[in-house]
Amino acid sequence: MRVITGVDLPPDSPGGSVELLRDLYLGPDRPIRADVFMLGDPGDPGDPGDPGGSDPALLAVGGKCLDGPDFWRYVDDLAGAVRRRFGPAGHGVLHLQHLAFGATPALLRAFPDRPSLALVHGTDLLFAADHPTQGEVLREAAAAAHAIVVPTLAMADLLHNLAPGVVRRVEHVPWGVPDHLLAAPPEREPAEPGLPRLLYAGRLTAEKGVETLIVDGARLEGVAVSVAAPAAQFAALRDRHDLSGVRYLGWLPRPALWRTFARHDLLLVPSTRLEAFGLVAVEAQACGLPVLYQPVPGLAEVLGDSAVAVDFTDPAGLANTVAWLRRDEAALADLRAAGRRNAARFALSRTAAELARLSAAIGGGP
Repeated sequence: MRVITGVDLPPDSPGGSVELLRDLYLGPDRPIRADVFMLGDPGDPGDPGDPGGSDPALLAVGGKCLDGPDFWRYVDDLAGAVRRRFGPAGHGVLHLQHLAFGATPALLRAFPDRPSLALVHGTDLLFAADHPTQGEVLREAAAAAHAIVVPTLAMADLLHNLAPGVVRRVEHVPWGVPDHLLAAPPEREPAEPGLPRLLYAGRLTAEKGVETLIVDGARLEGVAVSVAAPAAQFAALRDRHDLSGVRYLGWLPRPALWRTFARHDLLLVPSTRLEAFGLVAVEAQACGLPVLYQPVPGLAEVLGDSAVAVDFTDPAGLANTVAWLRRDEAALADLRAAGRRNAARFALSRTAAELARLSAAIGGGP
């Protein structure tokens, strides 16, 4: 069955939803064949891309915003660009990435007669809670979708709170990490005695809880703190704080990030609000990197006791946990083994198979 999907983000945007989009629909090993679009430079005529192949079509649509009449004008422009680029191509089903933002209402307007499967990524629910227009988009998309996929049950609870009585059908399908990573993770590099290597990897936005963590973590004695994050976000943080004790690694391509996991001793995940799934944490576990995490909804469900739940608002408690793991190599080894077992539950092939099954069910195809 032919699928069309997309996000209104440039191809180099950071975030788990973009990585999952690439894993599922783009690249030579993609398990779901689809026409995919993303945003191009509004100053360029647009990149035709490789629909159904390994590159998205880049649509040159400007005016992206979050609220008010300007947002709906932007959606109409994006819907027009989608129709012109793909035409009446006979898509069997729409895959709506997010229940908010511009791509979802644009797809619904471009192909109003197609069945749709919506995928909740977390940021959509957070923005719908914080922005009135995005709340409207979420309720419209939830009502239109023939089924909504949530990666954790925590997402389902929040969705029902944001759109009470609107949702038709919710399916729980956890996200997945590439099967080849589970089968052949990078070889771990031995730790230096007495020097735990701490890593944060991800965006530096407020809900990630990173600012206090990095500043306090940089002051911990006897540890090395590294950060893999978008350059502009790290530069803004460095403007506010002395980060001379932090090693900045840049924003790393996926395989480079996996190798970086193998060169560290602990991954820190200090999110202050719910996480849809926690893809970075599970990929770290697949690479044998133990995880310390704030037990917010979503993360607590996915990681459970395969990782160590800590209160990142308590610097002394964090320091004590790191010191304990520094002394107890057996505990670290147990965490590595538990993490690998947990990651093995979340193979991307399983995610893709479930999405294909649901697509066939709502689209009436094989």
